[in-house]
Amino acid sequence: MTAFLLYPFIIVAGCLQALGNSMNAQLRGKVVNPWLAATVSFMPIVFVFATLFFTMPTPLPTLDSLGKMPWYAPLGGVAGAVAVFGGLAFIDKVGAGPFNGLTLTANIITSLAMDAFGLFGLQASGFKPLPWLGGLLMAVGVIFIARTGAKKEDGDETSTTGKLLYPFIIVAGMLMAIGVVWNAQLRGALANPWLAATVSFVPVVFVFAFIFLLRPTPLPTRDDLKGVRWWMPLAGITGAVAVFAGLLFVDKVGAGAFNGLLITANLLTSVALDHFGWLGMKQVRAKPARLLGAGVMVAGIVLISVF
Repeated sequence: MTAFLLYPFIIVAGCLQALGNSMNAQLRGKVVNPWLAATVSFMPIVFVFATLFFTMPTPLPTLDSLGKMPWYAPLGGVAGAVAVFGGLAFIDKVGAGPFNGLTLTANIITSLAMDAFGLFGLQASGFKPLPWLGGLLMAVGVIFIARTGAKKEDGDETSTTGKLLYPFIIVAGMLMAIGVVWNAQLRGALANPWLAATVSFVPVVFVFAFIFLLRPTPLPTRDDLKGVRWWMPLAGITGAVAVFAGLLFVDKVGAGAFNGLLITANLLTSVALDHFGWLGMKQVRAKPARLLGAGVMVAGIVLISVF
C-alpha cells in the first residue's frame, strides 16, 4: 500500500482528534477536577485496546524483538500526554490561541527534523527545501488561526508571566511529535498493534490517576454529574484513533507528513466546530483571516506530503 492511500485514514484520525478535544473540554467542565476528567477520558481507551488485544492476541512479540526495543518506546503515550498536561496547567494562563499555536508549530518543526535526520529509527530523508517551506507555511497558518481565535476567547493580551511559560509549551509540542514516533517504535517491537496501544496508554492513566489522588479537590457535585452527556467520557477513545494511526502509519508516510496531515485535519475540523457551535462549543464565526490561515496550512501540507 502506497503512502498516499493512507492519507484519507490519517485525515479522518485528525478530524476525530479535534472532536475528542471538544468532547474533553465539555467533560472537563462537568467533572470540574481536570485530573479526574483526564483519568475518566483515558480509562476507556485502555479498556478498549486491552479487550481488542485479548480478542486478537496474535502476533506476539519475540524475546529478540523485545531485546531490541528502545528503552523510550513504552513512554510514547506519556510523551504525548505532556501536551494534555500543558493544556490543563497553562492554557488559562497564556490563552488558547498562543498555546495551540506554540504546541502545533513545535510539533511540525520537530517532525520535519526527525524525518531529515532519521531520528528514533526513521529513515533519514536529508534536508529538502520544499517540505521545510511547507512547514513554515503550516506554522504561519496555525498561528493565524490561533491568534484570530484568541481575540474572541482570551480577550486580554498574554501577560509577561504567561510568556515565561512559552519554553515549556514549546517542549510539550516537541514531545507530541516525538511521542508519535516512539509509539511507532513500540509497535515494531511488540508486533501486535492492540498490545502496543495498551502498553502506551496504561502509564498515562496511572500518571493522571496518581495526580488525582494527590489533588482530589475540587470534586463535581451531583448537579455537575447530571450534566454529563453519554458521549463525553468517550472523548479519549475518539482522540486515541490518532495515536493508533501513528502506531500503524508514521513509519510508512514519515513523521512530517503524518503530523502535518493530522494537525491540518484537526484544525480545519476545529474551525468548523467553532463556526457551527457543534458539541456545545461557543459559536465563533470563521472570518476571512481564519479561512486564510486554513488555506495556508493546506498549501503547507501539500508541500510536505508531495515533496
